Amino acid sequence: QVQFVESGGGLVQAGGSLRLSCAASGSTFSFNAVAWYRQAPGKQRDLVARISRDGITNYADSVRDRFIISRDNAKNTVYLQMNSLKAEDTAVYYCNQFPAVRPWGQGTQVTVSS
Repeated sequence: QVQFVESGGGLVQAGGSLRLSCAASGSTFSFNAVAWYRQAPGKQRDLVARISRDGITNYADSVRDRFIISRDNAKNTVYLQMNSLKAEDTAVYYCNQFPAVRPWGQGTQVTVSS
């Protein structure tokens, strides 16, 4: 079973940047695709970006060209570099495998002020 601990969120002004990190435990991390998801208040949790075990990436249209997902299999860590942040990026961000599995981590709050 893989568990995830997200960090790096915070309050940032629109146009700013943040880098999220996710530490994963479990020996199967390097063999699986992993992803970042986000959930805004009152909305469902959505896929933001994913990366295969070989480094192939995919992004939601809303974040393409602004966010970059990466992973370090040796450290069991996945990152999300978020640039040109917008107010609509405000959400709790989670990492997980892709497809996602239970349990989810606690997430990290990202708040973008306009």
